[in-house]
Amino acid sequence: MAAAAEYTIDELAQAAGTTVRSVRVYHERGVLPPPQLRGRTGYYGDEHLNRVRTISRLLDRGIKLNGIKELLAAWDRGDDLGAVLGVVETAPPASENTAATLSATELQERFADAPNGLARVVAAGVFEPVDATTYRIADPVMATLLDSFAVLGVPCDEALRELERLRADCDRIARRFVDLLLRDSWEPYTASARGRDDLADFAARVTAVLSIPGHATGDLVNRLIERRIDEDADLSDVLRDV
Repeated sequence: MAAAAEYTIDELAQAAGTTVRSVRVYHERGVLPPPQLRGRTGYYGDEHLNRVRTISRLLDRGIKLNGIKELLAAWDRGDDLGAVLGVVETAPPASENTAATLSATELQERFADAPNGLARVVAAGVFEPVDATTYRIADPVMATLLDSFAVLGVPCDEALRELERLRADCDRIARRFVDLLLRDSWEPYTASARGRDDLADFAARVTAVLSIPGHATGDLVNRLIERRIDEDADLSDVLRDV
């Protein structure tokens, strides 16, 4: 019989396609069971890996960590969550998805500590109006980012500023890659015979621009964050045994 898989926290994060910091946040929020300690090292198994992947999928669907905690607790109790998780994996059309809606009053209160908070999250594309009194999540990734800032204890106004800066930084990166596409792909295509092979080549380059930069940038940022944490003596000392 094959031995059960074991992972250190770094190996678990890598296998799950996430970061060590995210795994630690999941521990802090009570959505991931602790590892088995042997000496001063924690070891994780396939159940932890599956749990982290499930958390990531739910976060991608715009579910907050508190909601994920309740879902997973019900799952651990053996409740029938097949239908619930089916809805999570195959989201209904936005017009039918009432679970992610908030009243204007709720949203206003949530961002009351930030000047023009409601207007800013709408302008940033995080939420969008359904009608005069109701809003819904328009960008689950950015909504999850705001939740992550809250986990880190970042004040509301500062969190919104960071989100706005992030969007501006990402827009600059996007513009640079589109400029590259126009210069190095679009111009040669327009100068070509525009045959089937020319179009297929150009379409492949567009596909690459739509996928590769985002994945590469996200991975790079995560690795640089972990490096900066490791370079901070106080942070590294506290987190070494976690």
